[in-house]
Amino acid sequence: MKKRTKMSFPSKYLLLVFTVFCLGLMLVTFTTKIMPEPLKLVAGYTIIPMQNGINRVGQWFNDKADEFESLKTTQKENKKLQEQVDELTIENNQLRQDRFELDRLRELYGLDQKYPSYNKIAARINGKDSGNWFSTFMIDKGSKDGIAVDMNVIAGSGLVGRIVNVGPNWATVRSIIDDAHNVSAMDLATQDMCIISGSLELMEDNLIQMSQLMDTDNNVQPGDQIVTSHISDKYLQGILIGYVTEVRDDANKLTKSGYISPAVDFEHLEEVLVITNLKE
Repeated sequence: MKKRTKMSFPSKYLLLVFTVFCLGLMLVTFTTKIMPEPLKLVAGYTIIPMQNGINRVGQWFNDKADEFESLKTTQKENKKLQEQVDELTIENNQLRQDRFELDRLRELYGLDQKYPSYNKIAARINGKDSGNWFSTFMIDKGSKDGIAVDMNVIAGSGLVGRIVNVGPNWATVRSIIDDAHNVSAMDLATQDMCIISGSLELMEDNLIQMSQLMDTDNNVQPGDQIVTSHISDKYLQGILIGYVTEVRDDANKLTKSGYISPAVDFEHLEEVLVITNLKE
């Protein structure tokens, strides 16, 4: 059997036919003004509605083209606006960071003024042990800067700890909240002596252990300031450690124990002051 040959109609001819058709419609539109009434009637029912339909289709495509162009313009504007928002967000975050750093430096300056008789060096923390708390950490100053072992370290509103190891351009600080750290202290108001012991477990409740408190007159009250005592062998006298939160009698009825809240935020440390005076 012979295969049927498919009829093909070149696209250029199709375009030509469509062009002639449109020209014919234009001619009809022009001639309807001068043609006889019967022909106008026939055109009114046939050709003119078709022409109106084509005009509406053309207008629809034109409207869609305008909408598409408007959408492209809107997308470009949105992209520019998003870039501006991103730039402003970065700038705002930088300004906030600068403000927080300024607040911290003001805090250090206030602390410096609080202990004017001591010489100090500012240092930035550049490393710490794992965990939430700054129990042991590194600073970016060392022996080249005049840092030595047993120098006291302060921040926030009071005592952080002391230097335990020193390199040329670094030093290690062990804070008073470390489990192996004890500080000889006293109640600033009553001058009663006590021992402050570090405990990372207690720090979960933002507390430090106070023990061996000699308060025979029952004068120590919650809110009292606890500072380093004059009999401490490592710490300079009078540096704020924290505030009494609880006091209770020991089983021996001779001493008392309790808790204090630290004067330093041991979860958020960035800069510290190292007091270069050593306890004699």
